Formats: sequence, C-alpha cells, structure tokens
Amino acid sequence: RAERDALLQTLEVRRALEVEAAGLAAARADGAAVARIGEAYATLEAAELEGRNAGAEDLAFHREIYAASANPLFEQLLSQMRDAFESFWRRPFARADFGTRSFGFHGPLSEAIAAGDPDGARRQAAAILDSVREDIVEMSGARGAPQGRP
Repeated sequence: RAERDALLQTLEVRRALEVEAAGLAAARADGAAVARIGEAYATLEAAELEGRNAGAEDLAFHREIYAASANPLFEQLLSQMRDAFESFWRRPFARADFGTRSFGFHGPLSEAIAAGDPDGARRQAAAILDSVREDIVEMSGARGAPQGRP
C-alpha cells in the first residue's frame, strides 16, 4: 500500500507537469527538437521491442519533451523531483511489465508534437499517465480504487 500511495502521489505531479509540457512542446518545438524527440522515441521503441527495461530510454524521451517546451522550469522541477520520479523506472511491485501498456501512447505523442498539435499531445500524455495509473492500481492489488484517490 505504501508503494502504491507514493506512486499515485507522484503520478499526480507527473500529470500536472507532463501533460502541459507535451502541449507546450507541440506548440513550440522547432525542427531540431522534433528530431530529438523522434530519435528518443526510436531508442525507446527499440528497447521495448527487445524486451529490455526501458526506464532510462523513457526518461530520456520525456526529458526531450520537457526541453522542447522551451520552459526550463520543467527540467528544473524534474531534477528536483528525480528521486520520486525515478520510482517509476525501478520496476514497482517487482514487476518487469510495469508501465508496458503505456508504450503504445508514446509514438502518437511524438507524432502529435511533430504535427504541432498541442491538444493531441496533451491527450496522448494523459493517456500514458492513465495507463500507468491502471498498472499501479492493478499491480498493487487495489482493484476498483476510485479514480483520483489512493
């Protein structure tokens, strides 16, 4: 329960940051930033397809989105919260498959940013986090936990 609650609390902060960062990235990213996001996604995809723990690649992908938002405070907040955020890339609940259901939303997020679609990018970022929330609830054995409550 403690791990679940900590992950859900961190997820609330991630949602506040990552959904908005994705929208800003879609509105502000230049060609070079779009290319870096695409490269980070390709690296993430390769790690996922090889069945490796893609935590480092996922972090790199999201960091490129933060950078593309053109607001350095996103990266500063991520750095300050690194320990809490890294809990998502450590195999919570001792499950190697934690977070894998979110993989399918990363490509569409990258595409929405490349297309300059802030609303689409926000939707895809939210979908990633919704799927992670589903993993947390399911893998912690807390099926049926109300949305938005630990």
